[in-house]
Amino acid sequence: MLFDRVLIANRGEIAVRIARTLRGLGIASVAVHTPSDAGARHVREADLALEVPRYLDIEAIVAAALASGAQAVHPGYGFLAENAAFARRCAEAGVVFVGPPADAIDAMGDKIRAKATVSAAGVPVVPGATEPGLEEWRDFPALIKPSAGGGGKGMVLVRSAAELPDALESARRTALAAFGDGTLLIERYVENPRHIEIQILADAHGGVVHLGERECSLQRRHQKIIEEAPSPFVSPGMRARMGAAAVEAARSVGYVGAGTVEFIVDGTTGAYHFMEMNTRLQVEHPVTELVTGLDLVELQLRVAAGERLPFAQEDVRLDGHAVEARVYAEDPARGFLPTGGRVLALREPARDAVRVDSGLVEGGVVGSEFDPMLSKVIAWAPDRATALRTLDQALADTAVLGVVTNIPFLRALAEHPAVAAGELDTGLVERVLPELVPGEATPEEVQAVAALVFHAMPQGDDPWEVTDGWRIGERAWTAWRLESRDGVHTIQVRGLPEESAEVLINGEAVPARIRPGADLAVTIGGRTARYLCVRDGDTLWLGRDGASWPLTRHLIGDPGDRAGAAAAGDGVVRSPMPGTVLVVKAQQGERVSQGQPLLIVEAMKMEHTVTAPCDGVVTELSARAGQPVDMDAVLAVVTSEEA
Repeated sequence: MLFDRVLIANRGEIAVRIARTLRGLGIASVAVHTPSDAGARHVREADLALEVPRYLDIEAIVAAALASGAQAVHPGYGFLAENAAFARRCAEAGVVFVGPPADAIDAMGDKIRAKATVSAAGVPVVPGATEPGLEEWRDFPALIKPSAGGGGKGMVLVRSAAELPDALESARRTALAAFGDGTLLIERYVENPRHIEIQILADAHGGVVHLGERECSLQRRHQKIIEEAPSPFVSPGMRARMGAAAVEAARSVGYVGAGTVEFIVDGTTGAYHFMEMNTRLQVEHPVTELVTGLDLVELQLRVAAGERLPFAQEDVRLDGHAVEARVYAEDPARGFLPTGGRVLALREPARDAVRVDSGLVEGGVVGSEFDPMLSKVIAWAPDRATALRTLDQALADTAVLGVVTNIPFLRALAEHPAVAAGELDTGLVERVLPELVPGEATPEEVQAVAALVFHAMPQGDDPWEVTDGWRIGERAWTAWRLESRDGVHTIQVRGLPEESAEVLINGEAVPARIRPGADLAVTIGGRTARYLCVRDGDTLWLGRDGASWPLTRHLIGDPGDRAGAAAAGDGVVRSPMPGTVLVVKAQQGERVSQGQPLLIVEAMKMEHTVTAPCDGVVTELSARAGQPVDMDAVLAVVTSEEA
């Protein structure tokens, strides 16, 4: 018998997605939230919500489950999803953990132990070594991994012995911060590798099946970006062999529930090796759901309630093709640094055969304390080419104003010829990155749109500041500086925006006009485009075709005008992202060289080294380890030798 009430021990898009299945099954959903997440979308969509100090507080989560009357806890992914201690604590409290047995989590959560276990069951593994003595490894290229890790965090590719000491130090520090365990392992790196994983399901009665594979080779820094099912590389025979190996891996630890067995596949020979098993639902599970017609969360709940799997292996069918893109709060033009801010306006696609799993809501704040993934856009079609086109159209329909995202990068990746041809490997994205990342330059037509919108807004009570007023002999000009991510531009406008206004950008004429409405229609040079538009004080956000641009107005002579300030600020060291100062490597009064590491800032479990902008002396150092900082916050000042 299924549960009456289930607590969701997670947040964001996965909590919203689990609540959707619970609602469809007539099961009451209970959300938990931290104080800062009280207005989050997953809280709004649950039947009941309880506050907890942290999402990682096991005792608080279990207490919330008991207080709410929940019979089961679904952990989603991340946070406590692969925490064996949490699974055991739920069992002690008489609450069902919707996941595998704690012993299976332990066995597969430790990569070293997992490799030994599946190898004994006949599953091929990649040659490697474990602690101690990793410093002596000499088979390069090699991949360092946290033993307790997942999601690509802490993984470092090393191509020579000279790189090994620093790589081990960085990986160990990341592993400790992310997983509380600095144990590492090292494996031979497979050249031309494809990352292909098998979805498995197992019940408590000995039934184990696989649901085919997912291709997850489109990655950056070992983090998946776009996933699809089925893989364009895998033949039916290969699928059967890999599926059988995944089933054996699950059986080897007495697995129960939904899980994923990940393989590294040689893209030349097709040889595959076990990498790890994720003992939870995967971020990319929707593509499997769309091609199988199954709800994996519902099946998780049924298995956790003691039911048998309702089908056998021969009943599994794959229909069509599905592709998923992960929308992140990050700026590709700035090295994919995490971003943040308040969601001022939101538009998500509403197309046939398109699914959106999202934790976004207008007015919500995207901060640096959680993973930067905001939502997932998933498209299905009868064939792969159509699925990719549908995904591109759905991403073009997506707009998140107030937060810079990676949507234009996702569109460029989905359209890349190698992706269209299915010629994938885990290094592809890095190799073609210059083709995928747009520059910071704001298109001139976007500047013109912003100029017209600002021109149409009241400037003040002084009649001489009314933009559609008159002057003796001719209409009035308004002038200001418009600041975008690529710099500051001088803007002049006169005339009515709904007519053919005159716009000068850095002295060059750009004739344009606008028509307000649900979307702002703008005509420039005979071409009309539509923009989503929202104003936040003196900053205007414009969105079109998945891209967004923040543009800030400074009146000429305004103290806030930063034109020409760059030279004066050459020695100012600012935080490249909102986050926390992890390490301070410099001291006030220290003489430093250009490019020398000064600090390490961490956000969303990603480290960024901040370097000296010039040769000189550290004359100011305000940052301290453990200090939270905003984007562009001043961390230090380096005064050049000349100064």
